[in-house]
Amino acid sequence: HHPDSDHVFIFDNATTHLKRADDALSARHMPKGTKEWGVDKVVMDAAGKPSHEPDGKVLKIKSPMEDARFADGSAQPLYFPLGHEHAGKFKGMAVILKERGFKVDKLKARCKGFKCKEGVTNCCCRRILFNEPDFVDVPTLLEALCAKRGPSFRVLILPKFHCALNFIEQCWGYAKRLYRLYPPTKKDDEMEANVLKALNAVPIECMRR
Repeated sequence: HHPDSDHVFIFDNATTHLKRADDALSARHMPKGTKEWGVDKVVMDAAGKPSHEPDGKVLKIKSPMEDARFADGSAQPLYFPLGHEHAGKFKGMAVILKERGFKVDKLKARCKGFKCKEGVTNCCCRRILFNEPDFVDVPTLLEALCAKRGPSFRVLILPKFHCALNFIEQCWGYAKRLYRLYPPTKKDDEMEANVLKALNAVPIECMRR
């Protein structure tokens, strides 16, 4: 619909809206050394819905994580290629960082509890990767879906705890103000009718503000 228009979808900062693909780039659980390692990926059925095991649990398989990106935009595979002595194995954070020019032999995988000192960015392997541009700029599933539709589709994620910027909060606030002006009632049908009337009275100008 509306192929010649720009489409901007605005979402609040809910965790469901921030979800990324199962195999998306992330340093959260990466090991420092080379080993057999992958991420849990949900198996989808022919209809695009999660498959389930006989006991009802969502079916998952171990899958390779997607490639990282060097500063010049070229791909950085996270697994050793065929012909390598560790073919198919995860390189590990140490190798990944060395390929980027970091010296990490004396660094630990992560600080205890991943509670790094404030302002320090090179205290552990995980913290360094967390600050790398390609690890920071991982698109959410919503952003990836819109990107597939073309440049006229954009997603805006609202900041946390900024109700003044939240479209829904603005509408609720306007509707609640109107609702309080209606005569008080204890009847459910009248309360429901007043809610719908207040919501329908929210002007489009208020929604676009």
